[in-house]
Amino acid sequence: MTRRRLGFWQWFAVVLVKPVMTVWTRRTWRGMEHLRREGGVIIVPNHVSHADPLVAAHFVYDAGRWPQFLGKASVFRVPVIGWILHRCRQIPVERNTVDAVRSLEHLVAALDQGGAVVIYPEGTITRDPDLWPMKGKTGAARLALATGAPVVPVVMWGPERIFDPRRARLDPRPRIPVTVVAGPPVDLSRWAGSTPTKAVLEEMTDTIMLRLRDMLGEIRGGTPPPLWERTARPAGERRRPEAAA
Repeated sequence: MTRRRLGFWQWFAVVLVKPVMTVWTRRTWRGMEHLRREGGVIIVPNHVSHADPLVAAHFVYDAGRWPQFLGKASVFRVPVIGWILHRCRQIPVERNTVDAVRSLEHLVAALDQGGAVVIYPEGTITRDPDLWPMKGKTGAARLALATGAPVVPVVMWGPERIFDPRRARLDPRPRIPVTVVAGPPVDLSRWAGSTPTKAVLEEMTDTIMLRLRDMLGEIRGGTPPPLWERTARPAGERRRPEAAA
């Protein structure tokens, strides 16, 4: 991305968000060279806080790419807000509807145009009590299989200090330490050309999530646990964290 290509509303978003994040965080950025300057790329971050999309956007922008996040299609239909999101090249996604195929087409088109698409493979903030990655959903794997675009893992630690999802607590203090690291693209070559069956997509997704887990372990130190997942429970039984190998 060259910044002269940005439209007015993209610049507006930068002017609005970047100064706030520059004051709010004390940043350690590593691995920006893995976010290719040209060509479509799928960026898969871990998800630890409501604050980490802002941190991820800041990192991707500083790496020289324009981040294109997925958003609920219903938000894009809100007057003014939806119009601005479109102008900022964000991507509407229909969930659990017959229009989900159309959402995939939007993503493929963004990558064909050389976009940097940001997909949270967990689909939501991790449910692991210690904020380690959990089992992912298959959207990123499906998109990688459909396009052949590289899947670049990005891990972050520190956004949970800005907003801790376990306590629903916002910390407004400046200079909160945040570390973000991008790694080399995940090697998914063994599945190239495969039919996107449930088994194939789950294997690809587990490979992506295990890479994220191990990269996060390097930042946090210590041995990371198995990927966390929720399992079905009998009626009336309280939900407890379960680990999946």
